[in-house]
Amino acid sequence: MTHPIWPRRKFLETTGKGLATLPFMASLPLPAEAQKPRKPTESHEPTGPAVHLNVRDLGALGDGKTKDTLALQQALDRCSVFGGGEVVVPAGDYLTGALLLHSNTTLRLEDGATLLGSPDIADYPMTQVRWEGRWIKGYGAFLSAQNAENVTILGKGNVTASPAIKGRIRNADGSPFVYSRQPGASNLARQDIIRNPALMEFTHCKNLLVQDIVTQGNDMWSIHPVYCENVTFKNVIIRSGADGIDVDSCRHVVIDGCQFDTRDDCISLKSGRGMEGNTIAVPCEDVRISNCTFTDATWACIGIGSETSGGIRNVLVEHCKCLGARTHAIYIKSRPGRGAFIENITMNDLEVSNAKLGFLRLNFLNSGLQDPYPVPGLDGIPTVRNYTFTNIRVTDVPVLVTANEIHPDKPLDGLTIRNVTGTCEKGLLLANMKNVHLSQIKVTGFTGPLISTYKVTGTGLTGAAPLEAPKVSGLIAAPATPYVLGQK
Repeated sequence: MTHPIWPRRKFLETTGKGLATLPFMASLPLPAEAQKPRKPTESHEPTGPAVHLNVRDLGALGDGKTKDTLALQQALDRCSVFGGGEVVVPAGDYLTGALLLHSNTTLRLEDGATLLGSPDIADYPMTQVRWEGRWIKGYGAFLSAQNAENVTILGKGNVTASPAIKGRIRNADGSPFVYSRQPGASNLARQDIIRNPALMEFTHCKNLLVQDIVTQGNDMWSIHPVYCENVTFKNVIIRSGADGIDVDSCRHVVIDGCQFDTRDDCISLKSGRGMEGNTIAVPCEDVRISNCTFTDATWACIGIGSETSGGIRNVLVEHCKCLGARTHAIYIKSRPGRGAFIENITMNDLEVSNAKLGFLRLNFLNSGLQDPYPVPGLDGIPTVRNYTFTNIRVTDVPVLVTANEIHPDKPLDGLTIRNVTGTCEKGLLLANMKNVHLSQIKVTGFTGPLISTYKVTGTGLTGAAPLEAPKVSGLIAAPATPYVLGQK
């Protein structure tokens, strides 16, 4: 099994080497001090023949009761066979099943137009979908594109999932999946489950733009690009009963000026889980998140991981407001058995408030489900390095930084935290790190020591209190039978 995706590359270890040609970034976040923010991407609407189709002319009613699936899909298909162009959806409520977009197509949702997801699960085709880092059987998304280029969805309209399709997964017979509350229950590690439809899903696409629309998801992930390149989400309002945008093994991604109101991670960066993701080895890389506002009711504003088996690198987050998180505003996570790397993460100019557990958590010991086929041995411990957080303003966070869940066999190499102001109840908990640089941390309101450490070296650590060693399990044993790509 092979995938028509970019080849795995050796990570560039010298500052800026080989990065000058990347279209979205003047400089990527590399070790610590001199950082140059990337230039914002420009809109890339498709070029080509000027086919202009109105879905009303192909029979769509937009009355909110009659299914318009056939008329809408015919408009998208007709646009494609004539070489591409624009499909316009005027004001109205268009009840529809799943729709597939093709190359060189702009779907324009005019002000007052709403695409309403059908409540009938039969209106979503069964296919292979990636979920929780593995390819499994599942229902295709409400809006999707596959192996397409120059796909645009824009306008002042709405894309709304059906609230009648509940849950993220089903049993193999289609019945609702019931989570076990028993200790040690495998739940999501099962292989006989079926994933419910995402709101939007793009697979193996290039030059994708989603701009200005308003989305309303149900309790499945909202927007999920997988194996995509040159992706922009600009000025999108994302409301979701689960994750907002899950960027999954994509590169050259810009998320700019978006507003999130979610019940799980507002943004999650992923790259596969276990030996499957590690063997495919497609990283999530070169991601810029800027000028966004985040409010989340259950998890984090930005989550990196825990599905990281293809690697995650070169992430820049800047000029964002984290206005609510049930856990931490920023949560970077993985575990032994994932392998690969999480490196070159830079965050600058963040405003953080109403984060129930704290500003930042790093957890590389026990986050997420263990895969049925984990990456064994020392290779299974993720490599983590080059994290920079500057110009952070926090308001009443319980803990400023929780970063003591790091494996001693692969300590974090390179952590810079500079110019942090505001109020917190506790300071920084750091363990198993080297090349740490702390400066201008001017928070108030905390009790106990500002900095507590275990096996940490660097600068700005004077006066740090001792911290208990983290609990670490043994290495994962190699399987008796080697993993074969494609097996369940």
